[in-house]
Amino acid sequence: MNEALTIAGLDSNGSAGMSADLHSFFADHVYGHSVLTGAVAENATRITAEQGMPVSFIQQQLLAQRDFPIRAVKTGMLATSEVIKTVVDNCADGQFGPLVVDPVIVTKQGDRLLADDAFSSFCDLLIPSATVITPNFAEAQELTGQTLTTPRSFLNAARQLQRQGAQNVVIKGQHPQHGQDRRITTLVLLADGQSFWLKNRFMPGKKVNGAGDTFSAIIAAELAKGSEVRHAIVKANDFVAAAIDHPLNIGKAFMPLNHWAGQNWLFRNEQ
Repeated sequence: MNEALTIAGLDSNGSAGMSADLHSFFADHVYGHSVLTGAVAENATRITAEQGMPVSFIQQQLLAQRDFPIRAVKTGMLATSEVIKTVVDNCADGQFGPLVVDPVIVTKQGDRLLADDAFSSFCDLLIPSATVITPNFAEAQELTGQTLTTPRSFLNAARQLQRQGAQNVVIKGQHPQHGQDRRITTLVLLADGQSFWLKNRFMPGKKVNGAGDTFSAIIAAELAKGSEVRHAIVKANDFVAAAIDHPLNIGKAFMPLNHWAGQNWLFRNEQ
């Protein structure tokens, strides 16, 4: 049994964060371990409270995971500089395998989950540790200071993240505005310099939560199974597309992804 680790926060409505990660690991037939960094109280529309875990407790959780043959790890909400340093210190020796970094900076609702004084630690410590980093459109702009308007600007931003130390970069495209091409385009820049685009149909009216968490978690699950990075990214993209296309009717606004639909897609395509 292949094993992967998520280091993330817990979303009380189960749609994102650690919950989405563990759903994803299970769907991809990987056993999931977890280190809790914090928790948010969230309904279907907004976060009403958040609480970080003591850094000493996060450290003890990470030490406990060393008893297991974990083959890949992904990060989610790492709210403070101290948490980032603790995670990087424990992952630096490769004990947990390749590291997938999902930047968690701002939620869809506009709540900021990365402290302002932690931003430099994220850039200086976590990005250089990343085997794969998966910022969305807004996060990529904030991390690089670049405005993303053209395919070349996406590529320039991805190259900058590589210069900062990330090996493989995935920049997820912006949702199209009214009258634009109804597709979402995502840039992938691999460690060997090869780049390609992933294109998905935009499904207006389907507001979902946890797509970014699920995307990075499937990448981590695939790396834990020994997949090449390119294969892991493409598979994660297709999994999320299937999960979004069949949302669960839960909540009044942002709905959780349907990981069962993603699992069914995996089953059909792995026969």
